Amino acid sequence: MNAIVLVLVFGLPLMLLIRVPLAFALGLVTIAALWIADIDTMIFAQRMVSGTQSFSLLAIPFFILAGDLMTAGGISRRLVGFADVLVRHRTGGLGMVAVLACAFFAAFSGSAPATTAAIGVIMIPEMEKRGYSRAFATALAVAGGIIGPMLPPSIPMVVWGVMSETSISQLFLAGIVPGILLAGGLMILSWLHARKHKIPPQPRATGREIWQAFKAAKWALMGPVVVLGGIYGGIVTPTEAAIVAAVFALVLGFGVYRELNFTNIVPVTRNSLKTMTMVMFIIALANGFGWIIAFEQIPRQVTSALEGFSDRPVIYLLMINMMLLVIGCVMDNLAAMIILASFLVPIGEQLGMDPVQFGAMVAINFTIGMATPPFGYAIFVGAAISGLSIGQIARPLMPMLGVMIAVLLLVAFVPAVTLTIVEWTR
Repeated sequence: MNAIVLVLVFGLPLMLLIRVPLAFALGLVTIAALWIADIDTMIFAQRMVSGTQSFSLLAIPFFILAGDLMTAGGISRRLVGFADVLVRHRTGGLGMVAVLACAFFAAFSGSAPATTAAIGVIMIPEMEKRGYSRAFATALAVAGGIIGPMLPPSIPMVVWGVMSETSISQLFLAGIVPGILLAGGLMILSWLHARKHKIPPQPRATGREIWQAFKAAKWALMGPVVVLGGIYGGIVTPTEAAIVAAVFALVLGFGVYRELNFTNIVPVTRNSLKTMTMVMFIIALANGFGWIIAFEQIPRQVTSALEGFSDRPVIYLLMINMMLLVIGCVMDNLAAMIILASFLVPIGEQLGMDPVQFGAMVAINFTIGMATPPFGYAIFVGAAISGLSIGQIARPLMPMLGVMIAVLLLVAFVPAVTLTIVEWTR
């Protein structure tokens, strides 16, 4: 193993351990490797610029903006209200409300941290008031946030589609069944938790209450129809759909619900711009890092090392998933996909997996990482909202992570889970 490979393989984990921000760690390690290899560092700047010139990547900032506008414009609160009247009368009903609200919100944002923030800020205090522990409510908001990047539209699916040249629309479809399965599993856990702790259900909503909640949320519920209908009706591309989602949220916030105004739109937009800048900066630097990794042929070396397991595809696939889960626990999911795409795509081909199924598996692996201690972004968001430590949230989160991994295994080993809906469009 030469010095360049040592720097690339061990330098990044070391810098993350000493708490160097991810973007700067990627940049410093890449520059060090280029310097050792005697390659002009100007190529790093070129790769950074070229790596962000994809039209499809425009979907990311607009989905981020759409999620922030939904929260500030009162859309997420109305979605929670509609979910509440549907299932609050069941044992564990309020937990189910949180999960359903996350699923509704997913049709706008496609982001786990955004979904956790939007729903958690409403549901955590409400669940605690009605008998749930604050830790369980926070863990459920974190786990429910993971539904966001599974159900379409999904920011991780956009990134993987760009990096692997896989159809983004088909990747969106591949996430529908896994997202529904995860939502169902989290609802079952809510039911079990409520039974164990004897949390009483709420009174059943009357027909009038259901109608009132529907009227309040009807325009918000049109969001999935507008966004997804536009994509699969052939009217807009996934990137254009992100712009449609942001404009739709803006129109609802200003013109329908009137909770957005020229005073609060400034901090909302500023917050979105901060998030967009961080994400795109990481993507730019990760492109440079990915280039030097490909230049040093590290993916080929790793693939060759794993070829000994290729005659046992089940073991091989389990090892790949374990590796991706571990990486997802310590690295930003978008950066990880960009860095590893060049070596993961050949592995998918070697396994003989459909590119859409393999892409969904990779995206879901890294998405689970956002809810996994100690570095999951969604956990940080949950901790900030609830005021709890990561350790306090981690304990009730463990069974929920078990559900996520069960869904992941179904995605990896049962092609029908991801491909049934996709086949209808092929």
